[in-house]
Amino acid sequence: MGLGNWVCLIFILHVFLALPISSNPEGLAQNSVDFLDYARKPEISDWMIGIRRRIHENPELGFEEFETSELIRTELDKMDIPYKFPVAVTGVIGFIGTGKPPFVALRADMDALAIQEGVEWEHKSKIPGKMHACGHDAHVAMLLGAAKMLQKHRDDLQGTIVLVFQPAEEGGGGAKKMLETGMLENVEAIFGLHVSNRVPVGSVASRAGPILAACGFFDAVISGKGGHAALPQHSIDPILAASNVIVSLQQLVSREADPLDSQVVTVGKFKGGGAFNVIPDSVTIGGTFRALSKESFLRLKQRIEEVITLQVGVQRCNATMQFIDPFYPVTANDKDLHKHFQNVARDMVGAQNIKEMPPIMGAEDFSFFAEAIPGYFFFLGMKNETKGHLEPGHSPYYTVNEDSLPYGAALHSSLATRYLLEYQKLIPTWPKKSLHDEL
Repeated sequence: MGLGNWVCLIFILHVFLALPISSNPEGLAQNSVDFLDYARKPEISDWMIGIRRRIHENPELGFEEFETSELIRTELDKMDIPYKFPVAVTGVIGFIGTGKPPFVALRADMDALAIQEGVEWEHKSKIPGKMHACGHDAHVAMLLGAAKMLQKHRDDLQGTIVLVFQPAEEGGGGAKKMLETGMLENVEAIFGLHVSNRVPVGSVASRAGPILAACGFFDAVISGKGGHAALPQHSIDPILAASNVIVSLQQLVSREADPLDSQVVTVGKFKGGGAFNVIPDSVTIGGTFRALSKESFLRLKQRIEEVITLQVGVQRCNATMQFIDPFYPVTANDKDLHKHFQNVARDMVGAQNIKEMPPIMGAEDFSFFAEAIPGYFFFLGMKNETKGHLEPGHSPYYTVNEDSLPYGAALHSSLATRYLLEYQKLIPTWPKKSLHDEL
C-alpha cells in the first residue's frame, strides 16, 4: 500500500471512529474538533436533516407536541438511552452516562407556531395554520444528534448528561412547568441554543450576563358610555381615554426610565367600535412590556397598572386590567459558564467566529432554567449569503440553513462532556429507580 493510501486510511479511521474523551488540555481541544468532524459524517448530519424535516412536516403547538414527543422517544429507544416521560405533559428528559453526579443538562424546545407556512418545498408543513417558524424542529434534531454521539461515549463520561426536550416555549412557559416537576433539581448547569439568521454559519454569538429581556403581557378593558358620534356630550368616550392611556404609557420609558437601562412598552392591540358614527361602550387594549433587569421589569409593571387605572379616570372612564401569566424572567448567562463556552467554541470554530451578542429585547423561557440553575444560552449561526436571504423567526417564509446542524450537535456534545471533566462537584444522587419508567 502506498503512502497516500496509508494517509487516507488513517484519516478515515480518525473521522469515522468514536474516539475516547480526553481530559488533558490538548485532548479537550481535540475533543471539540472530533465532535464536529463526527457530526459532519453523513450518518449524523443526514440523519439530523431527516429528523428535522419529519418534525417540520408535522408541527404541533405548545403542550400538544404528542407526535414530536413520540418521535423523540422512539429515537432514544433506538439508541438505548433511558428517559422520563411525560414531564410537563409532552416533555421528555433523557439520561446519558453514569447516572451519578455531576449532572449537566442540554435543552431543546419542541413547539411550533400558529402560522400558515408560505414556503413551497418538499417538506412543507402538512398541518394547516401551523408551522415551525422559529427553528425548534432544528433544535430537537441537533439535540438528538448530540445524543447519538454522546451515547457512543457513554462509558467515557464522568457524570451524567441530561437531555431536556421541552414543550411550549412560545408563550406557554414550558420550562417553568418542567422545573416544577423537580426533575432537574440536581442539575448543576444547563445549556441551550437558538439558530439565528443574523449570525454566519460556523459562528456563534453570546455574552455574559443579561442577553434577553424579561417579558410580560397585559390586557385592559376601558369602559365608558356609548352614544351617537354627533352628540359626544351625552357619551363618555372610551376611545379618547384609551388614546390618552397609550400616549402616557409611552412616556414611562422616555421620561421615567434611565436611558441606559433598556426597557420597552408596546401597545399592540386596540379593539373598539364598529361604526363611523357611534361612540362604543368600551375599548380593549393590550400590549407587552420588557426590561433587562428584574427591578426595572417590576417597576414597569407597577407603573403600567397605575397609568391605566388613573388615566382613564381623567376621562370619566373605568378600567379593568389583567397581567397574563407567566412572566418570563431576564435570560442572564452565568459568567463562569460564559468562559466555559468561549473555551469550547474557540477550540471548535476558532476565536474569530465567536461574536459578542448585544442584549436584545426578545424573550426566551430558557430564562426559567437559568434563574433556577446556572445557565448559558447562545445563538448558532445560519446565515450564508451565497444561499440567499433568511427570513427572521415567526415569519411564514422562515427557513433553516441545515448546514448549521452539525455545529449545534457538536457544541452540545462538547459543552456537556467538557463540563463533566472540568466542573465535578459532589451532589445528591438521583433516586434509584428505572429512568425509563413512564410517570
